Amino acid sequence: MTERIALYPGTFDPVTNGHLDVIGRAARLVDRLVVGVAINIGKGPLFDLDERVDLVSTEVAPIAARTGTIIEVRPFEGLLVQYAKDIGARMIVRGLRAVSDFDYEFQMVGMNRRLDQEIETVFLMASETNQFIASRLVKEIAKLGGDISSFVPKTTLGRTLAKLRATPG
Repeated sequence: MTERIALYPGTFDPVTNGHLDVIGRAARLVDRLVVGVAINIGKGPLFDLDERVDLVSTEVAPIAARTGTIIEVRPFEGLLVQYAKDIGARMIVRGLRAVSDFDYEFQMVGMNRRLDQEIETVFLMASETNQFIASRLVKEIAKLGGDISSFVPKTTLGRTLAKLRATPG
């Protein structure tokens, strides 16, 4: 039987409880889940690539232990479909929060299918407690001194607050 490998891509700046919810549910569907941390410097990340990979790795370790699924966290850049092929993934996992997410993702699926019809995209709806969480908003709230403790896991909370204290402006 062929190993079922999926790719869950994102910037993860920072990793949120919503991301972990999707990762936990995706891990139950596959044998190996690769969490692809996009380099994407165009978004002006708070955390550099190595920090994001480290944070995601730390936060997904309990999920891997609980589910028995191999979860790897790797940086990537370039075309998503090509990266999925490079790692042997036949499935791309995407989390959806709202209808606006679907509009964008629908276009991406169409393009990705044209590039490679063998790779399926699977959408997992964010659970009701996480539907409104977005990394961009988490960073904005934290920068303005708001409480983000219900949006991110504990390790990420500490590192995010420390990073913001150390970052001028």
